[in-house]
Amino acid sequence: MSTQTRCIVHLDLDTFFVSVERLLNPALVGKPVIIGGTSDRGVVASCSYEARQFGVHSAMPMKMARILCDHAIVVRGDMDQYSKFSKMVTEIIAEKAPVYEKASIDEHYLDITGMDRFFGNLKWSQELREKIIRETRLPVSFGVSVNKTVSKIATGEAKPNGLLQIPYQGVIPFLDPLSIKKIPMIGNKTYHLLRSMGISTINTLRNIPADMIERVMGKNGIIIWKKANGIDPTPVQQYSERKSIGTERTFENDTIDIKMLKDILIGMVEKIAFQLRKEQRLTSCVTVKIRYSNFDTHTLQKHIPYTAFDHVLLKTALELFDKVYSRRMLVRLVGVKFSALVQGSQQLNMFEDTPEMTSLYQAMDKIRLRFGDRSIRRAAGMHVMKEVHHLKFKV
Repeated sequence: MSTQTRCIVHLDLDTFFVSVERLLNPALVGKPVIIGGTSDRGVVASCSYEARQFGVHSAMPMKMARILCDHAIVVRGDMDQYSKFSKMVTEIIAEKAPVYEKASIDEHYLDITGMDRFFGNLKWSQELREKIIRETRLPVSFGVSVNKTVSKIATGEAKPNGLLQIPYQGVIPFLDPLSIKKIPMIGNKTYHLLRSMGISTINTLRNIPADMIERVMGKNGIIIWKKANGIDPTPVQQYSERKSIGTERTFENDTIDIKMLKDILIGMVEKIAFQLRKEQRLTSCVTVKIRYSNFDTHTLQKHIPYTAFDHVLLKTALELFDKVYSRRMLVRLVGVKFSALVQGSQQLNMFEDTPEMTSLYQAMDKIRLRFGDRSIRRAAGMHVMKEVHHLKFKV
């Protein structure tokens, strides 16, 4: 199907964390609000438009945010509530959209190509937006266009709490005057590189020869150049709660060694949690599986707030193991699975008062990326390292 005939909707829940907090506490409406750790050592996870006017932005040290906006109200984040509202929005979309992709906790893509024969794409999008606002009371912005890139940029221009449609013939006139910063994939490093080349607008980038961009930036340069030209064939990938990553171990000899079983489970959780973080995914469902020597198989799952951190997932997995291992029989197999995955970098411990935990994970993952995923791990289960090494991922 050609780019011209596609119709992709991008929707983004405006200042999502702040909007949820305002639902729970209406006194926050209209005031500068910062979500994050409540001490000076914390980090900003999100902030309201009122706070942004003073220069506050995500990932900023809380101490700096307080200096820039000393009258802001600081609220410690609650991922449990954010996960709940995120799933509420996804359920509304799932009822209406033929194909949808949950790109992150507050962002979705919908492919409604062909629906204009029945409803009119803009009218359909407006009605969906109104339904989300009516049922969740959350502000949401929509972009409607020919592909993911243009729709996402349109959403940014529609904010706050608006809707913008860019038809096929209007794509280039819409993109040309915008800053290159508006293009997804362009972070600070790429932005400064392009600015050093004298490129500031999408129009300028679009008119640079593609081979020149490729020489400077490699294959990513070609992707960015295509986006500047309104070209993005990336499909909307149907979201499914069944999407999962997991692993299991069948023992050569059935065992009743509970300590060993838990040590292996710990190793499994560490390994696939690292895989989640490496792929920038979050999970909201943990499942533990046990197969006894008589081949009876039992599983138990628990839904949790979105996360990709070992210490949260380990606690849940061990809690499930204690519940599912009830027969005191020899065990033939043990496994763990994370499901209901979404894209997104973990914002945990932006809600904490100390950054040590986040720094620890970043340091450990850096070592694993350089020296392999077995290069650093918890002391528990070290004696079963060989067993854990042979585990397979199932995605």
